[in-house]
Amino acid sequence: MMQLFGRLPLALRVPLLVAVLMLTVAAAASQQVLTSLDRLQAARIRELARLHVEALAVALGPHVLREDIWEVYDTLERAAGQGEGRRTVFSAVSDTEGRVIAATDPRRAPVDSPIAPLTEGAVRPEELSVSRGTGSVKLYAPLFYQGRHVGNILTELDISDILAERARAERLLILGNMLAALTLAAFGYLIIGRTLRPLTTVVSRMQAAEGAPEPVPASEIPKGDTEMARLARSYNAMVEAVEAKAETERRLAERERFVSLGRLSSSLAHEINNPLGGLLNATDTIRRYADRPEVVRQSAELIERGLKHMRDVAKATLEVNRMERADQPLTPEDFDDLELLIRPEILHNGQRLDWEVDLDADAAGALPAAPVRQVVLNLLLNAAKAAGRGGTVSLAARQEEGVLRLVFRDSGPGLDEQARERLLGSGPVPPGGGVGLRMVRELVSRLGGEISVGDAESQGGALIEVRLPLAPATQRQGVAAC
Repeated sequence: MMQLFGRLPLALRVPLLVAVLMLTVAAAASQQVLTSLDRLQAARIRELARLHVEALAVALGPHVLREDIWEVYDTLERAAGQGEGRRTVFSAVSDTEGRVIAATDPRRAPVDSPIAPLTEGAVRPEELSVSRGTGSVKLYAPLFYQGRHVGNILTELDISDILAERARAERLLILGNMLAALTLAAFGYLIIGRTLRPLTTVVSRMQAAEGAPEPVPASEIPKGDTEMARLARSYNAMVEAVEAKAETERRLAERERFVSLGRLSSSLAHEINNPLGGLLNATDTIRRYADRPEVVRQSAELIERGLKHMRDVAKATLEVNRMERADQPLTPEDFDDLELLIRPEILHNGQRLDWEVDLDADAAGALPAAPVRQVVLNLLLNAAKAAGRGGTVSLAARQEEGVLRLVFRDSGPGLDEQARERLLGSGPVPPGGGVGLRMVRELVSRLGGEISVGDAESQGGALIEVRLPLAPATQRQGVAAC
């Protein structure tokens, strides 16, 4: 029961708890009132019994002393009363030896018969206790006259009307308390629910829009400077800060993407300018030896190869910078483009590039192309920068047990603390310290992957391993192209 109650939302649990507490307090108060009512009515019945017995003793004393049977009988009859208000059910008087002198019902208690059999269950007035199941009480008391014990009085009183009155009062009390408790519980439920409404609004806004928090409308924020009003305003401020942070991250990712492309621009310029020189020479050769078909054919083939190379370089560059590739699946050809893009940087630095890609096209298609390309390109650019002139950069990409494993190595000095914090940490970092390392971390995190950093044992320098789960593409949301 407690576990089920604990699973209820706070907006329902607190009002229910208030209602239960109110009902509990009402039940306890009702019990106290009923107990007091029982005590008062028991005292009233005892007082009634005492007065009845004392009145009989005063009226019967002289007649019992003279053993005047008719006067005793007449007194008992008059004391019993007539009509609906009759309370005495039966009365009998005996002498000191326990022999009946007179009774209201002579057949039940004949004259001169022993009174003892009739006294079973009878008590003295001061010892009387009333139970709910009885409708009458039987009293037995000594009869004194002028200080002498002259006989005994046995009387049975009808108290059913008193008990019925008590039962009716109890029913009205219980019903009234229940109505009052339910009314107060409902009122408390509504008040607490209304008080907690801003809290439930904040929770629903946080759960809305697939995890993107939404601000609480100003019309739903309580007036004044209450705790709930401050909570709603603080939440709205937090939402604004989250939106501003997301916008800043988007702009930072955009900036770092262009920074990485800028790093390639000089190398790509050489990669395009070199074929251009050959193409110009080939066109000059064709113009000069237009009458020699073999020379024209060879020059045309040279021009075609150069133009295709320039097309491939331009295509690879555009593929990295295209925003609409966010939903395109990753293919082995993406790694061919990346090799084409990074090789001019490698050649420009006089470095060696070790490239090993063993990837199944269907498995790779479970990942989006744009963020993976950006991760690989940024880490390769950092590796080329760290390796220095004449160094070595390597990439190994393969599929292992439902995971795309990317291993980057370089022969540089390794990652410093600032670069490690950018790549692995989540706190704020100062500007600089590596091309797009923080963006790499964000992209890998959005893809559900992991990053680990070590030392490249064979060639020194850094070793960075990225593991990306090959989950179905439908399970990946919110990974934008960078």
